[in-house]
Amino acid sequence: MMTKRKQSRRTFLGNSLKASAMLAFPSIVPISVFGKNAPSNRINIAAIGSGRIARIHDMPGVWQYDYAQLMAVCDLDSKRAEEGKKLVNEYYTKKNGTPFDGVKMYTDYRELLLNKDIDAVLISTPDHTHTMIGAAAARAGKHIYMQKPASLTIAEGRIISNVVTKSGIKFQIGSQQRSSDQFRYAAELVRNGRIGELKTVYVGLPGDPPGGNKEKMPVPSNLDYDMWLASTPEVYYTVDRVHPQSGYDRPGWLRCEQFGAGMITGWGAHHIDSAHWGMGMETSGPVEIWSEKAEFASGGLWDVHGIFKTGARYANGVTMIVSNEFQNGIKFEGTKGWIFVSRGDYQVTSSDPSKPGERAKRLDASDPSLLTSVIGENEFHFTVSKEHHGNWLEAIRDNKATIAPVEEAHRACSACLLHHIAMKLNRKLYWDPKKEQFKNDAEANAMLSRPQRKQYEVKE
Repeated sequence: MMTKRKQSRRTFLGNSLKASAMLAFPSIVPISVFGKNAPSNRINIAAIGSGRIARIHDMPGVWQYDYAQLMAVCDLDSKRAEEGKKLVNEYYTKKNGTPFDGVKMYTDYRELLLNKDIDAVLISTPDHTHTMIGAAAARAGKHIYMQKPASLTIAEGRIISNVVTKSGIKFQIGSQQRSSDQFRYAAELVRNGRIGELKTVYVGLPGDPPGGNKEKMPVPSNLDYDMWLASTPEVYYTVDRVHPQSGYDRPGWLRCEQFGAGMITGWGAHHIDSAHWGMGMETSGPVEIWSEKAEFASGGLWDVHGIFKTGARYANGVTMIVSNEFQNGIKFEGTKGWIFVSRGDYQVTSSDPSKPGERAKRLDASDPSLLTSVIGENEFHFTVSKEHHGNWLEAIRDNKATIAPVEEAHRACSACLLHHIAMKLNRKLYWDPKKEQFKNDAEANAMLSRPQRKQYEVKE
């Protein structure tokens, strides 16, 4: 007969694939691993990418849970990989009061994914590598928590959604606003008609300033620069194109169009996703998109958009306007009033587009009584998630859906990229959200994907 402990293990891991069913832990472990948090009852996690967002957000997001164990760290900058390993070992040493040196270090994510002891991965890498690493991890049967945006292009987004869905693993995109009370409540108020019929959604996003040193520099010996470029074109190395070699300040790649679209996906992936919640458009997209203005940085290395104003119309008649002119956040405007929601004082990183004295209210409304409205038992409710990483871990443990699944992540990212394409073409575009194609527009359809270097090509 099966022992009681084996039965609990099966229940615990739910639908985890057989390749990750057997767990193994380092020889030096804290006392607390025994009992209810024994190795057989833990989710083994590896961090792919150990830069800024991993160190301050994603790794702390999972190590706070006793039934999760960070057992490996990977970064193609070996210096960052070493520092990531040191950070995790020091955390467990301090937490458990006994020396811990059980974190395995990798510099190639492909080698990490061969480790069958790893159940799940955090993907905290630059935008242009999300689909490449995410698809490989899903095929390897690893559950995935991936930083937003879901992809570099709409075509890549469709690939990651299809591959993850086929694999059956638990996927969570890092749209942590879905685990924030005020964003859920605002969307529920809108969905339940508190502001009447929704007409317009205003999304406030920042732009990025120009700058960046173009000087060609030697590639640091600790960086696998070719793999860092991944599918994007081969270009010379300069530190402002990649990340700082000392410290963890905001990296330059965030402001290079080769690796992302700028703030329209960087923060747009959060706000447009939250807007879709209130609009009931989580698995769809707009049918018309246009740009009123868009300025792109020039003169330096960085070339993403600065000030901009774009718009979109959805099949349900709702219009979305996105601009740096608006207060950072989301304003839902209906026939009977409006509701505004933002992160308020909360910041994930010091570069979040909010400054002391300039932060928006977490919630505001045309009628203050709206903000005390009770959502009735028989009204529309979203699933409640109190912490985003924890929601993902619970989904793995209890075999249930995550709060931010892959198809909805792809649709939010797609909408952002549609606004970006409209900025580039500076004309009205007509989109079919079912076929995921522009209507009668070869030039726009050519922008749904990008040429890829063959050795790093992402395929379905």
